[in-house]
Amino acid sequence: MKIKNSVVAVENLEESAKFYTDILGLDEVRRFSPVEGLTIAFFKGEGEATIELVEGEEGKQGLYMVGIEVENMDDEISSLKSKGVKLTRGPLGAPGGPKIAFLEGPDGVEIELIQP
Repeated sequence: MKIKNSVVAVENLEESAKFYTDILGLDEVRRFSPVEGLTIAFFKGEGEATIELVEGEEGKQGLYMVGIEVENMDDEISSLKSKGVKLTRGPLGAPGGPKIAFLEGPDGVEIELIQP
């Protein structure tokens, strides 16, 4: 999966981290607490971009969507379904355009899978 860049304010970092690692197959590459009560964890798939999960950020809540590029939509959907994930929409696509599909992640974040 190729992640663009996203920051997500989460209520429970451990629970959300399990979704991004166990379900989506991303790697947690760094975690730290810059100040007491605030923890940030970085997750990475293929490519250079990351998803940052932030727990304890006052006044911030969630993110509505994260776009992730996939090499083979059918294989990815099959893998996700084997892990109990249900698509909310798709796969969709117009001739000559990208193929897309959506699933609901933790904390109300919609995950958009994109096959160019």
